[in-house]
Amino acid sequence: MEKIAIISDIHGNIPALESVLGDIDSRHIKRIFCLGDLVGKGPQSSMAIQMIEKNCEMVVRGNWDDFFPKPQESDTIKWHQSQLTNRQMNNLKELPFSLEFMMSGKLVRMFHASPRSVYERIQPWDSLERRLSMFENTEHTENIAGKREPDVVFYGDIHNAYQQTIKGKTLCNVGSVGNPLDLTQASYAILEGEYNQSENGVFSIQLVRVPYDIESSIQIAKEMEMPELEDYIQELTTAKYRGLKK
Repeated sequence: MEKIAIISDIHGNIPALESVLGDIDSRHIKRIFCLGDLVGKGPQSSMAIQMIEKNCEMVVRGNWDDFFPKPQESDTIKWHQSQLTNRQMNNLKELPFSLEFMMSGKLVRMFHASPRSVYERIQPWDSLERRLSMFENTEHTENIAGKREPDVVFYGDIHNAYQQTIKGKTLCNVGSVGNPLDLTQASYAILEGEYNQSENGVFSIQLVRVPYDIESSIQIAKEMEMPELEDYIQELTTAKYRGLKK
């Protein structure tokens, strides 16, 4: 059997990414897939892209990766954009929407937010109808098995790790490496099974939490004079979204 590490939502937080990659390496996992949002929120977007390009076999496009290369009015976004090279901006534009493969007889699909858009947000407490819609085939998904819908869906975006079984299908959010909003530890998932095998076999999913040096992440942001610093500190230290009142 093979193990695949699935990471998402790095958001320019290098100490968190380093800790997660270190944990993956300690488990001797060689294949890593990334579900997007490499950039923004944290101060080191350029380095995050470099590290993901070096370590990840496949990367799909997140909402931040999608709007980042486009002209923006926000001074905060402009600051984050200024950290990237033209090559990195162009590479973000080329990231695919989704990834599909067979594993131990199950059709697995991975994307950032939903099968329809990198901007559609689906939470674990949403209606059954909305959660089941995560398994739909759309014009954006690869649909490698024709009309067959996936048995397993992995996504990121909401920074809230969970796994649910819904009418025989599995929906898994891998959480966030660099900006978790459920616990103040980096999150990722491990998928285990027979990669590219159509026959039924052993299959498992494990959600992993990794502590990292939050104070180091905050200090880097301070030294770089990153805008919206207090909001960033709140999220890293409390795992509460900046849009919520303290």
